[in-house]
Amino acid sequence: MSVNRTGCTAGMAFAVLAAGLLFLPPGGGAGGSALGPFSAQAQNFGERVVMGDVVDARSSPVSGATVFLKSLKSKSIRSFTSTAKGRFQFSQVNMTEDYELWAEKDGRKTATKTVSSWDARKAYETELKMK
Repeated sequence: MSVNRTGCTAGMAFAVLAAGLLFLPPGGGAGGSALGPFSAQAQNFGERVVMGDVVDARSSPVSGATVFLKSLKSKSIRSFTSTAKGRFQFSQVNMTEDYELWAEKDGRKTATKTVSSWDARKAYETELKMK
């Protein structure tokens, strides 16, 4: 019977970590960790801009649509009326919160999109298409 040493070693390491017998501090301590070299982590603090276009089924701009940005944490809703070219923009959007984004006009609504706190972009741009 042959033994796969790589699989066996990885399995033992996992078992030790899972059992809590080996403590690895966040970031692996000074200069690195047992799992690899030290790496800088991006942090999503601050604010971003959420912007984009509202379009119809033929990708033509929709002016006068109400675009909503809802915080999933506080449940507060901000709104913006799309311009003649279908553009919208929300500034000072907290990067540490998740949001839902959608548009409505004349009883029609776009699909809801999620703006995630895991997304590190300072400028989030998207297209909202009316159904």
